[in-house]
Amino acid sequence: MRPVPDPKTMAKALRNALRQRQIEIPHSAALEIVAAQHGADNWNVLAAMTPDTGNEPGIGFRQTCPILRIFDQEKAKEFYLGFLGFDLDWEHRFGANFPLYAQVSRAGLVLHLSEHHGDASPGSTVFVRMEGIRAFHQELTQKAYTYGKPGIEDQPWGLVMTVTDPFSNRIRFCQDKP
Repeated sequence: MRPVPDPKTMAKALRNALRQRQIEIPHSAALEIVAAQHGADNWNVLAAMTPDTGNEPGIGFRQTCPILRIFDQEKAKEFYLGFLGFDLDWEHRFGANFPLYAQVSRAGLVLHLSEHHGDASPGSTVFVRMEGIRAFHQELTQKAYTYGKPGIEDQPWGLVMTVTDPFSNRIRFCQDKP
């Protein structure tokens, strides 16, 4: 596991986002959720992984994690896990018969998938810079996925492969040109 940006700020942001949905959780619960999102067993383990930046002001973005709207978890798993080869990191529901919120990842790319109304708009596009696009393309074309046969486009800015999930979300994988 690698160090993560200020988990206390992340937990505060999570609480605020949930509060906007009329869901209240204690700060300690938010800290534990943030720890789980980063693969730590608990908040104390995550705190030990986090670099001490002292009181120096500054801004540093370390990760983008797009949220993509989904409507059917089985179709989402077939696409993201089966076809794209992502791992399911975790799933969350606020109770029985509640919508799914999940994290999938592969080779450093992290995506959140949500059945929650209002989390994201279906038909979004995510642009992902990557290496090894030809190998990834070959892997995908060898799979018997009925609903997607992506190609590679040679664009002025790089080689681009676009995949569209069952919910009309597009992921544009791009390998920059030298």
